[in-house]
Amino acid sequence: MLAICALLIGSFVAAVISGSAGFGGALLLLPLLNQAVGVTLAVPLLTIAQLVGNLSRVAFGWREIRWRPVLLFLAPALPAAALGAWWFTALPKALTVRCLGAAILLFVILKLRGLNFRPSPQLLICGGAVVGLLSGLVGSAGLIGAAIFLSLDLPPVAYVASEATTAVAMHLVKWAVYQRVIVLDGAFWSLAAGMSVAMVAGTWVGKRLIETLSVARFRLLVAGLLAVTAVQMLWMG
Repeated sequence: MLAICALLIGSFVAAVISGSAGFGGALLLLPLLNQAVGVTLAVPLLTIAQLVGNLSRVAFGWREIRWRPVLLFLAPALPAAALGAWWFTALPKALTVRCLGAAILLFVILKLRGLNFRPSPQLLICGGAVVGLLSGLVGSAGLIGAAIFLSLDLPPVAYVASEATTAVAMHLVKWAVYQRVIVLDGAFWSLAAGMSVAMVAGTWVGKRLIETLSVARFRLLVAGLLAVTAVQMLWMG
């Protein structure tokens, strides 16, 4: 019961962080999930929680979605996400944990260095392949995907809805793989539902907090937490 409460609180906090800092929430939630339910269930649970959050963003900005870049991005991203999800289920779990840690540390470094891209169809295609593979393997590659869509200089609603559309599609593909090779019982679904509700609430709070907090300092704090977590995962496996 204590572990479930910790996951619900962690989901809420992760959503607050994502809603106010713009990144980091899902990756901070991964180590907590790993400790509570094990790495085998951690990534599928995170996938469900992220799917719910991104679906709400798609619904909010449906009319503003830019379908051409979305389709270019998804063409390689979907098969790459399926491959990454299959690798996740096949790799030794200690190696998977270290992959999670390495991915978190990489995303922190890229963020602190100011991740920027020049827009092009080639960027969307190559970036889609990389993001899809990492998303399937380690659960989240949102920082890279966000940077790619930010480079397109879309209006805010179009950017959010378009990037969320790609995330929803990848999460659905990953989920199709996970449920075929991982046994998911009623307890899993109950926990997934609770986490989803907590993340929706946390996202709303995060949007309110961003109006009062120093975003730059908050992002630096989140980056520091991510870096410490990544090093611990790499070291301990």
